[in-house]
Amino acid sequence: MFDLSVLASRLIVSCQAYPGEPLRDPRTMAQMAQAAVIGGAAAVRIQGIQDLEQTRVAVDVPMIGLWKDGADGVFITPTLEHALACVGAGSDIVAIDGTRRPRPDGLTLAETVSALHEQPGVLVMADCGSAADAKAAADAGADLIGTTLAGYTGERPKTDGPDLDLIAELAALDLGRPLIAEGRIHSPAQARACLDAGAFAVVVGTAITHPTTITGWFADALA
Repeated sequence: MFDLSVLASRLIVSCQAYPGEPLRDPRTMAQMAQAAVIGGAAAVRIQGIQDLEQTRVAVDVPMIGLWKDGADGVFITPTLEHALACVGAGSDIVAIDGTRRPRPDGLTLAETVSALHEQPGVLVMADCGSAADAKAAADAGADLIGTTLAGYTGERPKTDGPDLDLIAELAALDLGRPLIAEGRIHSPAQARACLDAGAFAVVVGTAITHPTTITGWFADALA
């Protein structure tokens, strides 16, 4: 298990491409991760077993692994089977849906976290959508709390940019877990604002590693 202090006030870069896109290739994502590390990323967040395996060989920073299966409801590493596969692919931290919604395999969040903690050195990041999720995830034993699903579960509005109010609320609750800001962070200034609101570290994905979306921002501005 690595020392979480290496992530304090640092940038984590999420390297993901969607099915059908030109960059949807495990080797490409591993190269994207390499580029992010050269640029200063303290860790990377990677989706999919092949991507994890390729990236584990390519970089030596901590790797947050997840496996998206489906598109609605609980789809971020939805079952223990998915989570254990992420461990087997080299994840230091496994990111799982950390909401209070029922899980497809019938296990509770606490049961899932407990089973993952039986794997040597593995930490669990709970991707949450609200303060109630975060409290429940901390009680379930999650090692890190993320705001990844804020605005996507129906409990909070989808903000234009990061949900700074939620970050500040969770920081004030002092759940005893590192708080990871993630979701709709589109500029360095917004990333800094997340730290100022109380985040322990910041995950940025689309604004760094998704050229289709970035190009669209510029094209729309010129239209």
